[in-house]
Amino acid sequence: MARIVMKFGGTSVGDVERIKNVARKVEQEVKAGHQVAVVVSAMSGVTNQLVKHCNDIDKLHDAREYDAVVASGEQVTTGLLAIALQSIGIPARSWQGWQVPIRTDDTHSKARIVSIDTTELEKRMSTGEVAVVAGFQGVTDENRLSTLGRGGSDTSAVALAAAVKAERCDIYTDVDGVYTTDPRIVNKARKLTKVTYEEMLEMASLGAKVLQTRSVEMAMNHRVRVQVLSSFEAAAGSDIPGTLVVDEDEIVEKEVVSGIAYSRDEAKITLIGVEDRPGVAAAIFGPLTDAAINVDMIVQNISEDGKSTDMTFTVGKADVARAVKVLEEAKGALNFQRLLSDSNVVKVSVIGVGMRSHAGVAQRMFKALADKGINIQVISTSEIKISVLIAEEYTELALRSLHTAYGLDAA
Repeated sequence: MARIVMKFGGTSVGDVERIKNVARKVEQEVKAGHQVAVVVSAMSGVTNQLVKHCNDIDKLHDAREYDAVVASGEQVTTGLLAIALQSIGIPARSWQGWQVPIRTDDTHSKARIVSIDTTELEKRMSTGEVAVVAGFQGVTDENRLSTLGRGGSDTSAVALAAAVKAERCDIYTDVDGVYTTDPRIVNKARKLTKVTYEEMLEMASLGAKVLQTRSVEMAMNHRVRVQVLSSFEAAAGSDIPGTLVVDEDEIVEKEVVSGIAYSRDEAKITLIGVEDRPGVAAAIFGPLTDAAINVDMIVQNISEDGKSTDMTFTVGKADVARAVKVLEEAKGALNFQRLLSDSNVVKVSVIGVGMRSHAGVAQRMFKALADKGINIQVISTSEIKISVLIAEEYTELALRSLHTAYGLDAA
């Protein structure tokens, strides 16, 4: 008998018929002899509407009351799914975050899980009762409801799986697994059977929307095996598998490159003619840090005479106007000649744990892009990732070219 945590997102529980469909998937796992906990999100669109209600009343609302409002969406879904399970003869009860309890810090609207007391939950599960747990929420030491931020239900599910020592955490969504790249752009994209935590973490942070970054970090830290499945394909336990996110040791043959990710959320800023002196980088990025603006890719070009430098870096597209304002206000101290910004860029990344033991991965990327006449504006690398910044108009061409260059095309 295995213990399994199943997680269903907003689209999977979007209406009563879909909730009944979820109940049938849970039923299959129960009939296979497993102990099951289910983590659910609010029905699709509900959280957005609740957030809107808060903002419509007061954009500077009390974050504690905001959490009390938005956490209500999951309460509805847990109750409905428990009723749906009971109606087909499966013992079940709903659990809100505070009832488990899932303890969090007091950073309301983006709280982090501190601990989960699963004593009563596991006692009920051992009798065959399905625990239907509200995702995205917990309770602070002051007994106030708290929420984990966008995508928090994935994190709730992985944390619960770690706490109850589940064999795996099955995350059901509207895609049937993790692909080598976006199949909507590259029709030869392949579904991966397995992917490492490190690769999935890079993919999630670089634009792949399959799993939320925090949930992958937690899975990696606690070595929780995660499986990504579709709610809308075949039922659980069928012969259509999803993608397993696992420790690197579980993957015998490691691909040099496992996937190509992209992000349209980047903007490029260039400071031209900055005085080249010690501390200039700190002087540039200090005000941005103070304004809570994250900087990603950075490249610096020193002038021929060594007296000035051009500094290029990327920020989130949503932050570009604020970043420009901060830098213009600091122009006197920074003493740059011109500031240029460009939001029409995209970051494309190749990812794979096999890069650690293979040479020439970057050269193949650069050649594939050059062959298509695509200019690289910025480059950044890590142990298992190479990212380049290119003009946004070349996104689809770059993805298809790189996918072919690394032999990822489906046969």
